[in-house]
Amino acid sequence: MWHDALLVAAKDLRIERRSRVSLNQVVPYALMVLLLFGFAFDQDRSLLAQAAPGLFWLAVVFAGLPAVQRSFAIEAADGASDNMRMSGLDPAGIFLGKVAAITLQLFVIEAILVGGVVVLFHSRLAGGALLAATTVISTAGVAGAGVAYGALSVGLRVRETLLPLLLAPVLAPVVLAATQAWRSALGLSTTSPGGGWRWFGLLVAFTGVYLAGGVLTFGTLIEET
Repeated sequence: MWHDALLVAAKDLRIERRSRVSLNQVVPYALMVLLLFGFAFDQDRSLLAQAAPGLFWLAVVFAGLPAVQRSFAIEAADGASDNMRMSGLDPAGIFLGKVAAITLQLFVIEAILVGGVVVLFHSRLAGGALLAATTVISTAGVAGAGVAYGALSVGLRVRETLLPLLLAPVLAPVVLAATQAWRSALGLSTTSPGGGWRWFGLLVAFTGVYLAGGVLTFGTLIEET
């Protein structure tokens, strides 16, 4: 499984390195989302600083959607998805490989978005351990849920509009927990400092469910689609 996951992740990352869609299209799109949020709250700087964690994670989700759609659209366009199913690769390995590739792409996007949050929202980064741990786990959760539902909708003609509708309620707990953990790390929350780690524990639980569910059901999902 792990060997197959490395193969799939390397394949997806090579495609991205050659096409540079994330850097040329997804990153400007995510930054534009942050900029629009900044315009919406421009009259109240204090409110903008308070809302910065939530706006950041909404931008990450918006950036994750095209990354997931592209990951499956490339293979569906030339029949590569059928070849992959018949190649003997472990379905769980395919799932984990795609999750790893999308997670790494999102890390690059998030690094740029953090700069945008600091510049546009005048946020001060603190609580490094909680911020880093939350970012890693929540990004994996976004990628895991995205790959699972991306496989479910890939064979449908309305997949471009269906995927956001499917993912929005599933990712709501991840966005909520990540936002609250970031608020605690940045000193924006009124709860105790340990409250951020409690939200992090909830985040770990949901991410674990998404990843375990994907590993167990991905073979059925790609066969049905």
